[in-house]
This record gives sequence, C-alpha cells and structure tokens, in this order.
Amino acid sequence: MDVGNPDALILPVPPEPFALIVGAAMQGGSSEAVEAALRRMGLRPERVDGDGADVAARVADPRFRLRFGAVSVLAGPAAGAALDLADPDHPSTSLLAASLPRRWRESGACWVFIPERDPRRDAAPGPSTVQPTRMREFFKMMVLLIDLFDASHIFWSPARLWSDAPQFRASIAEMLASGMPPVLHLVAFRRRENGADASMGTRGLVLFAGQELEARIPVGWTVAEMVRRLSRLALDMMLNGPVRHARTMRGLEAGEWIDLSPGASGGGQRSTVLVEFGRDA
Repeated sequence: MDVGNPDALILPVPPEPFALIVGAAMQGGSSEAVEAALRRMGLRPERVDGDGADVAARVADPRFRLRFGAVSVLAGPAAGAALDLADPDHPSTSLLAASLPRRWRESGACWVFIPERDPRRDAAPGPSTVQPTRMREFFKMMVLLIDLFDASHIFWSPARLWSDAPQFRASIAEMLASGMPPVLHLVAFRRRENGADASMGTRGLVLFAGQELEARIPVGWTVAEMVRRLSRLALDMMLNGPVRHARTMRGLEAGEWIDLSPGASGGGQRSTVLVEFGRDA
C-alpha cells in the first residue's frame, strides 16, 4: 500500500460520525448534576438550544457543546435517529463481544456524542479537508466520558459497531500511546452471501483511509481467518493511506499471495478495494 501521512488515521467523511455510550451513571441524574460532572472533567459544557432538525433527531435535551483541545462535540441524551441506527437487533449492526443489557434503549442511560466540523478549517466535506488531530482529540474525550459515565457499551456509527466500553477505552488508550489504531473496534467486518460464493467486506474503514475492502472467501477458509487477514490490510491502510494502484503482495503464510485492485471513486461513491487471496501452485 502506498505510504502516506500517518495522520490519515483520522479522516472523517460525511455523514458526521458519532459515538453512543450506555452508562449507568447517566440514569436518573439531573441535567445540573451531569453538567457539573462534565465541568469537573474539564470539558467546558455549554448549553445548546436548537442547532437544526438533524441534530435534534439524534440528540435530545439537555444538549451541550463540549470542548476538549481542538475539538468541539455536541452531546446529550440519544434521540430516536441515533437509537434506531444503533439497534443491536438490526441485521446491519455488528457486535464485538458485546451483549447489551435488557431495555438498554428505554433505560435513559444512552448519550450520543457528535464531533463538530470547524468552519474555519474545514472547507467542502471530504477526507482531504478535515484536521486529523481533532478526531484524535475526540477519541481522547471518549476515554474520559467512558470513565465519567461508567459506560458498559459503546456504539461507533461509521462501522455500526457495538463494543464493550472498557475494552474500547483500553484500545484507544493503547492507540494514543503506541499510534496503532484499534482496527477491530473501529471497523466492522461483514460476511456477505453472493449466491454460491461468500465474501467479506469492511464497513467504517472509509472514514480513515477513504476506501473499503471487499474479498471473496476462499473455499475452506473460516470467518476468523478472513478477519485476521483483512484486519491486517485495514490497519496498514489506516496507518499508511489508501491503495492507489493495483498490486500483488505476499500473504501471511508461506506461499500465500494477495491481489489488491482499487476501484475508481467519484460522484459521491466510496471507493472499494477488491482483494483476492491465493496460494502458489
């Protein structure tokens, strides 16, 4: 893969991503108590009224604007649109070792956090116009919020992926220390049936690399074997940037090879890299 800026790790693309957390500490607390707790964490909460129908569909009252470093985030109880997207029973939703508590949606324990674009820095939406440092600050904020609200689960919207919140927190802390993104918590790997064949593709990788991956599953390979290989490719793209040209590379095991064929993107369509696995004869 082509080597690029390691900051390509954080390239938000529309629609705006959001995180939703389920936290026991949110239940039954007054808005004043929540605001005071956010202020103690240094997040400088500011009450927000209005902010458009799209935001109101995802964030209920009381609504706050939080600030941490270079990032500002709209936060509040999760409203219908966010809760619908996060429905763990929907076939498009993925779960990574996460089993949500019963009545998670009605518990009043769900809050949503939407990183805002900065009009002074971000021009037309797109991966080339966003400040990657700000998204890293967003992840730092999520580490604080998971602790603050004693969160049990977290939903990451670009991947439509639920994770165990303490595991997510630990993986982000490791990323901030080592620079290695927690690919399994930020990208979903989805098996698809295509008639007689089966394939696996990523969802959410486009946020970080501008591309997704799609691969036919070779006969006899397990889902775990596919995830192991595709996650390595996804990690490389998150660190080094998108695949710009077709290429062949060695696989994980002796005699294994991988063909990568990036598709053309345009007209608002995402680019998909077709992956083919094979072995030497």
